[in-house]
Amino acid sequence: MNFDPARLDVAAFAQAGAALKGEAALADWPRLAAEAAGATATTASGKHPATDPVRWTASGELRRIAGGAAQPWLHLEASARLPMTCQRCLGPVEVALSVDRRFRFVADERTAELEDDESDEDLLVASRQFDLPGLIEDELLMALPLVPRHEQCPQRLPTSAGEAAAAETERPHPFAALAKLKR
Repeated sequence: MNFDPARLDVAAFAQAGAALKGEAALADWPRLAAEAAGATATTASGKHPATDPVRWTASGELRRIAGGAAQPWLHLEASARLPMTCQRCLGPVEVALSVDRRFRFVADERTAELEDDESDEDLLVASRQFDLPGLIEDELLMALPLVPRHEQCPQRLPTSAGEAAAAETERPHPFAALAKLKR
C-alpha cells in the first residue's frame, strides 16, 4: 500500500506497520528555512547550507495499552543542519538538529485533552489526512537552540570589560582626521 506523507491515514499506516522516509532541501520547509541565517553564504565547513537536505523516517505500529484496544503509534526521526548566527561572536554557525520521538494517536481532541496530563507520551489526534511533513517541521523547529552558538568561536573574543575597552581605544576614531583639519 502506498502512503502519502502529506495526507497520511494514520490508522492504516499503523495497521500495516508501514514505514516512510524522505529527504528534501531546506527551501522546501518554509518555516524552518525562515529560521536560517545567511542561507546564501557558505558555512565554516565551506559547504553551502541550502544543499544539506532535511532527512526523515517515520514508522507506524499498533500497540496495546493495558486494559484497552490497540492504538496507532508513530515513531519519527528527523535531522537537518541549519545555518544560524552565533550569538556569542555573531559569525555563521551550523546547527545540527535531531529529532527522535514517538507519538500515540487518539480518536479526538477531547480524548487528547483528558489523557494529556496523565500520559507520559505525546498525544496527537488520528486522522485519515494527517500532515506528516507539518509534524516533521514542527518537531525540528522545537529542536532549535534558544541561543545558537559555536562550541568555541573561531575568533578570540574579549574576556573582560578592560580588554573590550582596550580593543576600542586601539581603533582610530573615524573623525580624528576631521578634528585635525578643524584646528
